[in-house]
Amino acid sequence: MMMSGRGHLSLLFFLAVCSPRYLAQTPPATLRPSPSPSPSQPQTERLKVRLAGFPRKHNEGRVELFYKGEWGTICDDDFSISNANVLCRQLGFVEATGWTHSAKYGKGQGKIWLDNVQCGGGERSIAACKSRGWGNSDCTHDEDAGVVCKDERIPGFVDTNVIEAHVEENKLEEVRLRAVVAAAKKRLPVTEGVLEVKYKDGWAQVCDAGWTAKNTRVVCGMLGFPQEKKFNKNFYRLFLERQKNVYRVHSVACAGTEVHLAACPMEFNGPNGTASCRGGSPVVVSCMPGPLFVRQHGGFKKKAKTSSTVRLKGGARLGEGRVEVLKSGEWGSVCDDRWNLQSASVVCRELGFGSAKEAMTGARMGQGVGPIYMNEVKCSGYERSIWKCPFKNITSEDCQHTEDAAVRCNVPYMGLENSIRLGGGRTRYEGRVEVLGVDANGTEGWGLICGETWTTKEAIVACRQLGLGYANQANQETWYWDSSNVTEMILSGVKCTGNEMSLTQCQRHKTLSCQKAAAKFAAGVICSETASDLVLNATLVQQSVYIEDRPLHMLYCAAEEDCLSKTAAKANWPYGHRRLLRFSSQIHNIGRADFKPKAGRHSWVWHACHGHYHSMDIFTHYDLLNANGTKVAEGHKASFCLEDSDCEEGISKRYECANFGDQGITVGCWDMYRHDIDCQWIDITDVKPGNYIMQVVINPNLEVAESDFTNNAMKCNCKYDGHRIWFHNCHVGDAFSEEAERRFDKYPGQLNNQIS
Repeated sequence: MMMSGRGHLSLLFFLAVCSPRYLAQTPPATLRPSPSPSPSQPQTERLKVRLAGFPRKHNEGRVELFYKGEWGTICDDDFSISNANVLCRQLGFVEATGWTHSAKYGKGQGKIWLDNVQCGGGERSIAACKSRGWGNSDCTHDEDAGVVCKDERIPGFVDTNVIEAHVEENKLEEVRLRAVVAAAKKRLPVTEGVLEVKYKDGWAQVCDAGWTAKNTRVVCGMLGFPQEKKFNKNFYRLFLERQKNVYRVHSVACAGTEVHLAACPMEFNGPNGTASCRGGSPVVVSCMPGPLFVRQHGGFKKKAKTSSTVRLKGGARLGEGRVEVLKSGEWGSVCDDRWNLQSASVVCRELGFGSAKEAMTGARMGQGVGPIYMNEVKCSGYERSIWKCPFKNITSEDCQHTEDAAVRCNVPYMGLENSIRLGGGRTRYEGRVEVLGVDANGTEGWGLICGETWTTKEAIVACRQLGLGYANQANQETWYWDSSNVTEMILSGVKCTGNEMSLTQCQRHKTLSCQKAAAKFAAGVICSETASDLVLNATLVQQSVYIEDRPLHMLYCAAEEDCLSKTAAKANWPYGHRRLLRFSSQIHNIGRADFKPKAGRHSWVWHACHGHYHSMDIFTHYDLLNANGTKVAEGHKASFCLEDSDCEEGISKRYECANFGDQGITVGCWDMYRHDIDCQWIDITDVKPGNYIMQVVINPNLEVAESDFTNNAMKCNCKYDGHRIWFHNCHVGDAFSEEAERRFDKYPGQLNNQIS
């Protein structure tokens, strides 16, 4: 049961030209090898495994291993389902459903690392299985082995399902735009300048002979900008004529859909010298930033537009998340079949970011809960919207939300991480927050933030600014992280919405005002790469609602736990009754980490009347609102038992309340609180007949970290005639478009219980 710098813009990236096939590979997933070495055990700390080839889905492909700095394949001689099971588990899938031979997914390149592999099936790594030894094979790539894994992830496995560009190293080490215009040197992001590549201990230029707009589009995309922009060529011509230029790259010929400049055909000048750029000069690139960065940058008169029919959900960092698209006023997700960097890049540019850094599959950014609208999206890379790309409509047999596609986009370098750091923590993910600012004496340096008003929302922004993922915990006292020489408070009253890119964009006191100004009361955070995400089953609420007139003599425990309206205290106990609006709650964890109470079991509160512990004082709010949003009745539920009532197929329950057990909700599981349990209601004894909005909010005080708080609310239209009640249009708070939500709020009410 439950309830309850840098003046330059630089970007580090791996490099050089690679075949299109490798641009669609799944990157390595890693696991530590078995502690019991076998003859084939590599003497390296971690063995990387990936799936490659084409055509394929994200859970199948040619097997490739990274050994001695080189990717190679496995020969299909003696290959078996036991081998496939070991490999699938290394890749983060629960098991294999099959394996392939004779290079079904295409022939690999380079080494054939293993041959005659024989696993028992229980090994933790393919390296622990018997074989002829590393690099000892009599096979050709016509015999490359592949696996088909069951499309179900091992709970908590994080190195999963990322499609990124794989390119050779040591070609282009780093790329930047060097700002030339005086005003541009002082602003971030840098959107215009001379294109330069890292060369030896300095920087070299790219010859613009034959340079095209397609090349510029690729550069802008990889630097985080959706499109290119015209610039004053005469100014740069005069400036560059006076400069000494060193040309490293020439004859660049991009198609325009590449996600890295290194994936384009190009030529390099020799290592012992550089040729001139006959008939040309250094390449200059000018990019148009997306709307979010236009506001930060300033200096752009043209107002950039972004899509209102695509959004990213569940990501911790800017420009990442589960892809959701809008259709008929309702948001839905995209299935990951054939999902690749080109389609992901269309989404990224549509949202005002650059090209896609990664295309993610297998619900890497958590599962959606609404419809799935698209499957097998096949963008060329030039479309203005994902809706312009060819795709297949979805049937219920095609996809599940475990296959939701996600993206991680290239975003402009803003230098935000340079003005914040964590001190005193045991790992880089935790510590006292120290920010760059000016103290009371006017001295610039690092300083502390008053912890008095520090909440989860501020911690979310801090972790985002640090690039450390989600906020796992907001700390108002940090005496246990007292190992830094930064001791002075310089900020107080920091108040964020949770959507800001940095703490500097949040509200704060103009002058320091902190009652507890000692360093031990400074704000701190614990960040995490994964987080839970709770969502209520709206359909079940709509289906299970009813009214009960419950005698007062059966409500003593409920009254003790404050589950009745205030007027109940004036009732003639134990005579009479209260009218209760009852319904069932089924709360799913669709995130990537288990949901666990903030308080440890040592601080849970025992309630003798009901005979249980409360692990969270307030786990949900239940409210009945009138047309102007005023509460006319309310309820709440403490989490007396957070447990796994049931789980998706293949996922085991981890939490149960019996015998003072651990409380929580596992990823892929749900907690069920039935309509007939105490306090699972709203007391509507004093409510007059009319049209209302019923609202349920999970984790309302944001006590426990989640990857997405916008889906914690659920709303229903409600019609009450004094005797009967009807719910209609029940939906999670962020499921509708803004226009559809406005129509919902103006809903006149049902005249009967028939839904048209």
